[in-house]
Amino acid sequence: MTTESKAASEATEQPTTLPIATRRKIFVYLGALIALLTFGDPNGGLMQVPISFLLKNKLHLEAHELAIFQLVAAIPLYLSSVFGFIRDRWNPLGLKDRGFFILFGACSAILYAHFAFVPVTTATLLVAFLLLTTSFLFVDSAQNGLASVLGQQHAMTGQISALWNIFGTFPVVAALLAGGAFSDILEGENADQAARSLFLAGAAILGAVALFGLFRPSSVYDNVKAESGAARTFDDVKRLLTHWPIYPALAIWLLWNFAPGSQTPLQYFLQDKLHAEDLEWGVWNAVFSAAFVPTFLAYGFLCRRFSLKTLLLWGTLIAIPQFVPLLFVHSATGALIAAAPAGLMGGIATCAYLDLIIRACPPGLQATTLMLSSALFYVATRFGDVLGTALYDYYGGFTACVLMITIVYALIIPFIFLVPRSLILSSDAGP
Repeated sequence: MTTESKAASEATEQPTTLPIATRRKIFVYLGALIALLTFGDPNGGLMQVPISFLLKNKLHLEAHELAIFQLVAAIPLYLSSVFGFIRDRWNPLGLKDRGFFILFGACSAILYAHFAFVPVTTATLLVAFLLLTTSFLFVDSAQNGLASVLGQQHAMTGQISALWNIFGTFPVVAALLAGGAFSDILEGENADQAARSLFLAGAAILGAVALFGLFRPSSVYDNVKAESGAARTFDDVKRLLTHWPIYPALAIWLLWNFAPGSQTPLQYFLQDKLHAEDLEWGVWNAVFSAAFVPTFLAYGFLCRRFSLKTLLLWGTLIAIPQFVPLLFVHSATGALIAAAPAGLMGGIATCAYLDLIIRACPPGLQATTLMLSSALFYVATRFGDVLGTALYDYYGGFTACVLMITIVYALIIPFIFLVPRSLILSSDAGP
């Protein structure tokens, strides 16, 4: 057996199929946990839209300055795999993942509450996000590890991917709608009052995560089997680095999330060129995100009937022209309409790529691998945003951004054929 085929088979060794009733209980538990974390994420959820407008409208950052702020604030995110590696090796409070939820959910809540009463400047916001992100990543790594282990061990990586995306999307849609409205409501308040309301909301959500960790459903934790793995740090790092399947999977994920122009340039394009209000920017993102859901749901059905290879290829082909509809809009209303097909085109690809990453994880290092994908997500999105703002400001406006996004997406196709065949020729097991 070659190193490549051995690595590929290792990631899917001896999965078991759980009864549908047990699976449903697992899905409910993970769905509630994912929803809470999505709401409380300092780099997304309830915070993303209001903070971007706080920086733009009240602290008067230009497009490139906002992109640079987000780039620097994301420094802990670039090291996400370190937090995942700690999760894979540490057992806080003797409760494993639940220990992370309790300990770092509480730490994050305390940090949110503290910064709610700190005067707002660009510098204090930057410090707040660096510390909050660091604490939050411990919680996030535990959720990533738990979900991926359950998916691998019970042959339901596609269903876990669909669940992950669905329950991660509903809070995003709600937060985007609330965030845009919240930004309009807070327009008349000073920056300190606006930030206080946001940070106190974050404290309440992460406090709920800490309480969530006290709950131990047997359907979830009794079905997490201990995995053998090297005891030494060096051996685990070597095992990760020599595990071939993660490389094409992570390369695909990086290209999918690079998308230069899909964030700050799009926001400025809608507001400065199409004269959209703050609320309309939040609505655009909400419509775009919500439009993924039908195809996420479809993936939960398709992954049990078609091989992952088929879903990867077709999902990518459908997704390549995702942002092209925006080239044909000339008003904020037109942009809102275009958001729906753009979102629909990305759903199958998003689930398939996450499904692939879960399958590619080496046993015992699931959180490390998933958090490495998270790090690549933020590296890709932040640097893609910086490139996108340069294209937008100096090299052809939003049309140049859409062209670049389309080219980058097309580059995913060759990487699909580098994935070990044994990893993607099967569908999900179970009903």
